[in-house]
Amino acid sequence: MHRSTSRARRTTAAALALTAGAAGSLLATAAPAQAAPPGDKDVTAVMFEWKFDSVAKACTDTLGPAGYGFVQVSPPQEHIQGGQWWTSYQPVSYRIAGRLGDRGQFKSMVDTCHAAGVKVVADSVINHMSAGNGTGTGGSSYTKYDYPGLYSRSDFDNCTSQISNYGDRFNVQECELVGLADLDTGEDHARGKIAGYLNDLLSLGVDGFRIDAAKHMAAGDLADIKSRLSNPDVYWKHEAIHGAGEAVSPSEYLGSGDVQEFRYARDLKRIFTGENLAYLKNFGESWGYMASDKSNVFVANHDTERGGDTLSYRDGAGYTLAHVFMLAWPYGSPDVHSGYEYTDRDAGPPNGGQVNACYSDGWKCQHAWREISSMVGFRNAARGQAVTDWWDNGGDQIAFGRGSKAYVALNHEGSSLTRTFQTSLPAGDYCDVQSGKGVTVDGSGRFTATLGAGTALALHAGARNCDGGTVPDPDPVASGVSFAVNATTSWGQNIYVTGNRPELGNWNPGSALKLDPAAYPVWKLDVELPEGTSFEYKYIRKDASGNVTWESGANRTATVTATRTALNDTWRN
Repeated sequence: MHRSTSRARRTTAAALALTAGAAGSLLATAAPAQAAPPGDKDVTAVMFEWKFDSVAKACTDTLGPAGYGFVQVSPPQEHIQGGQWWTSYQPVSYRIAGRLGDRGQFKSMVDTCHAAGVKVVADSVINHMSAGNGTGTGGSSYTKYDYPGLYSRSDFDNCTSQISNYGDRFNVQECELVGLADLDTGEDHARGKIAGYLNDLLSLGVDGFRIDAAKHMAAGDLADIKSRLSNPDVYWKHEAIHGAGEAVSPSEYLGSGDVQEFRYARDLKRIFTGENLAYLKNFGESWGYMASDKSNVFVANHDTERGGDTLSYRDGAGYTLAHVFMLAWPYGSPDVHSGYEYTDRDAGPPNGGQVNACYSDGWKCQHAWREISSMVGFRNAARGQAVTDWWDNGGDQIAFGRGSKAYVALNHEGSSLTRTFQTSLPAGDYCDVQSGKGVTVDGSGRFTATLGAGTALALHAGARNCDGGTVPDPDPVASGVSFAVNATTSWGQNIYVTGNRPELGNWNPGSALKLDPAAYPVWKLDVELPEGTSFEYKYIRKDASGNVTWESGANRTATVTATRTALNDTWRN
């Protein structure tokens, strides 16, 4: 959805009358198409504003090995020009000619991802076109309401004012979302053109669609469009945001696909920032959510992290632990948002969407964080198993199993947790996929472990040892160093490492390597260094103005062993 939707939703105005014609458009003109189930691997990596070539590489290097079932790509169609991310959500034609790649690159990405065992979902903008006039990213000239060879004025709804009253169905579905030319999806010509675009994507191998701004189209209109597809049972999910007291309910769209359950993400933010994780014991349908097998869930997406509705990468360990919980808990089909840092909420992707390396140029690569990616295999192993062996301390420490297949513990408190946990796992050795350390479960299903503050532990049947390569590392370093330093910062500050090696910037603060705060206050980074290398290093703190503070004390020293060397440090004031 466009960046200003949440602002528009909060605006109130006098209700518009629901006309007989509008009421008629709410009726389905075709039998609802039933969505195909997502399959055994139901986790989607949402590669927000990644170029198609970069997505292809991620499918091969990280998504396939980690067990992701789907990758979702940003809208591929030609759109208005501009550096902001939301330009991707203002189509001007249905040619694959956006900033993220051309038709050939799109097709190559789909084929590469399929070869890696990953299906492709395309974010699809079919509710509207642009808000103005100009020339698109593929060279097409257009004016609002006139897109040569595609749409003319008669293909758009007659209401040309902006949506102002979410309590009125006509206003929501017939007027303009933040000034974007609203297609008349009740009209046969528009339905045919939209279906033609989606069929074109299907011909290139696309496996499913996210329907952007679904709430702004009648459910019957979407059911009709889907019935026209070459595969009317194709998987898709509707973006239909729940709003208390609103005229349009997300559940209206369940007949033709899954629906994104926004309440899930909002409630996770509330729990992980101000309430007790113990409350999550019955999380899901008993909280009033839609049915699990028709719901798509997430911790954050591109809209909600910018609007503050949900957690974001700036929330440190809480954000990471919320992902661990989502992937361990058997409700809905999860999305993992993988985007980039921003200070300007409108800012488009670094390098125009080219990801040269994760954790550089602002790319966050959440899909590859070990704490998150390791839980994809956990979820796949636990599929079909009910929650068992729930434990909580009444606060922010919880643990639960997934039958005889998996077990997870989360510590969202400020001190460590040492406990003997009761599981339903078979006796034997397991690998804690969060830390990469071995755990032994005894004949009674018990094991004892210590969890540091803000960390988790996760065991599953697909990872019985840590030495046999059963835990895919999304960012493998053949021989090198895993830096981890506990360092508190203020807003705008970041932690870097430098040292006496070229790979560490040769003591130059300007070339120092930035550590990732996903597990804040612990900052982490993996660096390749040759086996046997002895080196010196130190951590530095930089603020938003580029001011540098070195930690105190002598230079730290380390030597790279045959396997990855783990350094666990504490910032020295």
